[in-house]
Amino acid sequence: MGCGRVGATLSTSLERHGHSVAVIDQNPDAFRRLPSDFGGKKVKGIGFDRDTLQQAGIEDAYAFAAVSDGDNSNILAARVVRETYGVDQVVARIYDPRRAEIYERLGIPTVATVRWTADQVLRRMLPLGATDEYRDPSGKVRLTQIDVHEGWIGRSVAAIEEAARTRVAFLTRFGEGMVPTSKTVLQEGDILHVLMAADEAATIERALTRAPRQEAD
Repeated sequence: MGCGRVGATLSTSLERHGHSVAVIDQNPDAFRRLPSDFGGKKVKGIGFDRDTLQQAGIEDAYAFAAVSDGDNSNILAARVVRETYGVDQVVARIYDPRRAEIYERLGIPTVATVRWTADQVLRRMLPLGATDEYRDPSGKVRLTQIDVHEGWIGRSVAAIEEAARTRVAFLTRFGEGMVPTSKTVLQEGDILHVLMAADEAATIERALTRAPRQEAD
């Protein structure tokens, strides 16, 4: 739902990956953002209207993304799709991060545009720190990208996990993800992605953004 820049990009990407896609927007001119060879459905209507959703094929849908420019419309559409049509894979774009946190506690995954943008800006201004990449609906588990202190370069994943009392989910190396073993050694330029309990985030961030102790290895 929503054929702005985000919706058009998302729809095009999904179709190129072999998925069947339907796009809903109130403004038919919005469909001009789609490429000329787009083969999915273009449905004019309100994204939380049941007739519109059914015309788009919601009853056969695997996933639904509400990415219009209105928080209320997005969350209402997401709830209708999940609660009325039983689509489990639902995500809503929310501009207000306070609302996003509330809806995530209700079990509706959200993308909070303002929070994400602020995190990315801060990451570039203050390199050492942590940025959430995912939180489970309860908010208790986080997947976080952490900029580690250069002193950890050359240390093993096992040493990092032991020192920070956390779990390394994966590394990004030369732009590609890799699942490390306990013997994998952190190299210069690696990006560390860590799974952690939310209430331990501050402790883990402190451990990894500081130089390791000599006994860490």
